[in-house]
Amino acid sequence: MFKMPVGLYEKALPAALSWEERLAAAGQAGYDFVEISIDESDERLARLDWPASERAALRQAIANTGVQIKTMCLSGHRKYPLGSHSPQLRQQGQEILRKAIEFAWDIGLSVVQVMAYDVFYETSDEETRANFMIGLDMGARWAAQTGIMLGLENLDTPFVDSLSK
Repeated sequence: MFKMPVGLYEKALPAALSWEERLAAAGQAGYDFVEISIDESDERLARLDWPASERAALRQAIANTGVQIKTMCLSGHRKYPLGSHSPQLRQQGQEILRKAIEFAWDIGLSVVQVMAYDVFYETSDEETRANFMIGLDMGARWAAQTGIMLGLENLDTPFVDSLSK
């Protein structure tokens, strides 16, 4: 019989726990996987630059607990939006997306969920929406090279507030 896997968002667990403790707690609570958060905080963005040893430790925690990290919520683009009017912020956003895809591939994640904000702290307009689509297209090409799937989180803005958009 097919069992639908159910995951738990990382931020639902105490931040003070080690990755092995988080994964074990999720498994003990009946969850099949955990979704990792790469938000706009320096601490979580820094995960994308973890050295091989730290990534290996995360893969070992997954192996030890049997609880996968299958998805990533990539909300770091709130601070570094793909659609920004600023070329520097757009470049940082593209770099974050590229690193997130590489991180996902290295750890064994299947999906990187991109927030569908063209911008968050700026005013959205035709230029920001066009910039976002260019950045998302680049990300889709990078993801295709690794077999990672990009998910698009529809949000509470007129830009992408429904599946049809």
